[in-house]
Amino acid sequence: MKQNNSADPGSSFSLTAEQAQLYQNIKKYKIDDATASYSFTERLAKENGWTILFAIRAVEEYKKFMFLICLADHPLTPSDQVDQVWHLHLLYTRSYWEEFCGEILARKVHHGPTKGGEQEAAKFNDWYQKTKTLYEQVFQQVPPMDIWPQPANRFKRTHFQRVSLDEYWIIKKIKF
Repeated sequence: MKQNNSADPGSSFSLTAEQAQLYQNIKKYKIDDATASYSFTERLAKENGWTILFAIRAVEEYKKFMFLICLADHPLTPSDQVDQVWHLHLLYTRSYWEEFCGEILARKVHHGPTKGGEQEAAKFNDWYQKTKTLYEQVFQQVPPMDIWPQPANRFKRTHFQRVSLDEYWIIKKIKF
């Protein structure tokens, strides 16, 4: 990630000192409560069927996304994995609104769902592509594909339902 105060010929994005400090503060932010016996990351992993290591990586990507939100002058859309982190963080209202938005980001960041339909799908696809492009410019790397899939795959899986694993067996469908 470029952290220059002046434009660097050949680079696509330079951060101001203030933006670089904001990113450091976001990275240092502890989303897990050290006093909790069941951490945010453990809950995230369990609810999504992820490993703890994948959940940790998803939280890191969520923090990057929230930083991009602070930089962008246009709407952005997260990957599904990042969106799952965001949804769960929103449930931890004090952590999200008071600590993260209030103290770290110093701004309110609202989550807006789609209204559905083809026009909305096109809009969110466009925003998702803009998010990935900005990610590459700011972090000088391609986002990890297991967390940031191609746009065609980002919105492909849309039939989700909350299911109790204590009551139901889940058997993955074979794809031909």
